[in-house]
Amino acid sequence: MALKRRLLWAMGSVVCLLVVYMLCLNTQGRSSSWYLLSVKTWPVRTVSPSNDALLRWSDLVQDDLTPTLLDLAAAEQTAALKTRPVTSPAKPAQDQIKNNSLSRSEGVDRTTRAPLTKPGPTEPPYIGDFYMSENVPPQTNCPDGIRSRIKESEFGQRFLEHIPVLQWAQHVTQEQHQRLKRYPGTHGWGGVDFDTLMDTLTVLNSSANWRMLDDWESRKNKSECSRCAVVGNGGILKGSKKGKEIDGHHYVFRTNGAVINGFEEDVGSRTTHYTFSTNTLMNSMRSYGGVGYNGPPTTTETRYVFLPDHDRDYLLMKAASTHTLVARGPERGKDPTRYFGKDVSAAKLKMYHPDFIRYLRNRFLRSNILNGRYRSIYRPSTGAAMLLAALHTCDQVSAYGFMTPDYSKYSDHYYDKSYHKVGFFANHDMRMEMTVWQKLHKAGLMTLYMRNKTDHS
Repeated sequence: MALKRRLLWAMGSVVCLLVVYMLCLNTQGRSSSWYLLSVKTWPVRTVSPSNDALLRWSDLVQDDLTPTLLDLAAAEQTAALKTRPVTSPAKPAQDQIKNNSLSRSEGVDRTTRAPLTKPGPTEPPYIGDFYMSENVPPQTNCPDGIRSRIKESEFGQRFLEHIPVLQWAQHVTQEQHQRLKRYPGTHGWGGVDFDTLMDTLTVLNSSANWRMLDDWESRKNKSECSRCAVVGNGGILKGSKKGKEIDGHHYVFRTNGAVINGFEEDVGSRTTHYTFSTNTLMNSMRSYGGVGYNGPPTTTETRYVFLPDHDRDYLLMKAASTHTLVARGPERGKDPTRYFGKDVSAAKLKMYHPDFIRYLRNRFLRSNILNGRYRSIYRPSTGAAMLLAALHTCDQVSAYGFMTPDYSKYSDHYYDKSYHKVGFFANHDMRMEMTVWQKLHKAGLMTLYMRNKTDHS
């Protein structure tokens, strides 16, 4: 009898254990089902507060937008890689963006790796009207800067607040190279191999490289708004006596064959930002040496802003930042300190982002040339890129030496020894640019210098 009781007790224990085990499995199954449901309904699209409907890059390249557990793990790993500091040691605090929405435990990812605005359904592929977006806090506390006023103007629908103006180390990825290599010249990375991009852009790894006004904190002198003078080389400046007014701005932008010596009374003497491409720099040195142009200004406050349209720009940039000779190409063996001075460093170098230049072409300077035989070489002029970049980075802009409707009254350049008719070339639409300057002036977004009866002749 005792044996029988022990057997019954043992069997009852086994049954109880089996019941408990089954209950545990059932509970775990329900928990797993809830978790998978949560994963399947995880949002994969983000909606921008702007009207341009930001889309994640994955939205454009993946057919199935429902993430799996592996997708989420890969995304976490990718995010960690993208937020890893570019250089070691980590950048100082003032070089980092204080943006809670982009903060990560391993660092700060300043960029949203997402082109914005899908191209129109009928647009040819070379237009590429979609761009990278960045969330960059404003540098100033200006209450009525250009960026706040342009949204209410006729340019409001064209303007993209978060497009990167300058490219730097965090922009060069295989993903972005695949996207941008389809666009040639200034509008993309077509013809520039990934290794060349890496060698150059990894040198541009501090806030000085992605901020146009990188020394604003030391220069503002209690000002709330940054004031920029953008100086073209037009003949309208000859006899203008605008030099002192130009130099009175916080920043002074110049480009290409900007001859200063002997013309200070009309054009000023300061240069904080000098915009050029390697091609226009070499052409300027050949063409304007006879009137005093021997190369870019080399003052301590001058920054050099490359407008890249070929790999030679990236090669010259790398050589300048490392104080080495240019490795290859048309400038092979040349010493960049010949152009930028012996004190040049990576902190003084900047480079326009190809998305920004393509955006200017597509939205501000959409010329009929794009419908003709010269569409592959058309781009904004170097002066136009410089002026529109200032409008995207400064709070107040005054433009001098740009074309006005009475341009035929003036020589091509202010330093011409005799009158030269203004020249027009197939790769620019100067008359269209002139019309845009008039509209920006009329909208109160910039002040354009125009001659009147009281000006000196």
